[in-house]
Amino acid sequence: QVQLVESGGGLVQPGGSLRLSCAASGSIFRIYAMGWYRQAPGKQRELVASIIFGGGTDYADSVKGRFTITRDNAKNTVYLQLNSLKAEDTAVYYCNARTLAGVDWGQGTQVTVSS
Repeated sequence: QVQLVESGGGLVQPGGSLRLSCAASGSIFRIYAMGWYRQAPGKQRELVASIIFGGGTDYADSVKGRFTITRDNAKNTVYLQLNSLKAEDTAVYYCNARTLAGVDWGQGTQVTVSS
């Protein structure tokens, strides 16, 4: 099993930036992909960005050109850089890790974009 801890959320004005972190521990050698999802009030959880270890990245159309997912192998951490934030980006952001055994999730971090 993989344990995930997200951090970096907060309140930011429209047009601002945040960097979210997702630190992995446990059976990290089993991970082959990680992703960031978000869930706004009253809406379904949706994929924001994903990264395949040794492969590429993928983004939701709504965040392309504004968000960037990266990985630091030495720190067992995946980041999500959020730029040019909009009110509609407000949500709880969750990190997940995929292994052959299944998917593990973090507890989420709140991002609120408001003036």
